[in-house]
Amino acid sequence: MNKELLVQALTKYLAGLAAVALLLFLSAGTLKYWNGWLFLGILFVPMLVLGVFLLMKDPELLQKRLQTKETEPEQKRIVLLSGVMFLAGFILCGLNARFSWLVMPKWTAVFSAAVFLAGYALYARVMRENEYLSRTVEVQTGQKVVDTGLYGVVRHPMYLATLLLFLSTPLVLGSPLSFLIFLIYPWILVKRIQNEEQVLEEQLEGYREYKKKVRYKLIPLIW
Repeated sequence: MNKELLVQALTKYLAGLAAVALLLFLSAGTLKYWNGWLFLGILFVPMLVLGVFLLMKDPELLQKRLQTKETEPEQKRIVLLSGVMFLAGFILCGLNARFSWLVMPKWTAVFSAAVFLAGYALYARVMRENEYLSRTVEVQTGQKVVDTGLYGVVRHPMYLATLLLFLSTPLVLGSPLSFLIFLIYPWILVKRIQNEEQVLEEQLEGYREYKKKVRYKLIPLIW
């Protein structure tokens, strides 16, 4: 086992858990925020399971997933905007719980949690299909176009998974107000995909032909 990779992954995992928990429960003003506990469970338990699996079976892919430093200027701006969206959205979720501005029924949170887990399952499937999957926009040495499985349906199935994850998040947390903030994410995705495809066309052999073969970028029959 790669001990250095283990420490790196565990450090990021615990830091992420602590950051999200602090944002939610400090803004809520209480630990009795059941939506917050539900969200932490469905986000970090599968993340831990997936991380352990990758550490044991595919440490190289895990290393790629831990790399978050973008080199493209456009992507750096997109990442910054995403960070602001998450910060504002999580704080507003906690404040909504504290002051009961708009109270949603529990079944909405439970249903949204199911959608969130479906997005996680789709994300895991994408990771199995694409060994070049990275959190940054780049073309790796020896990278080839993946055009089978989910990649034969849409060109960016990973982003489809994140769309399910992020749009269901504020509803799991019981905040329709935060949902309005998270509606920024589809626009962020459009900008990211446009820039990413420009990079892939320029640097990845066969990507232009792949675009002709698979017409839809994100959602089948729509876009």
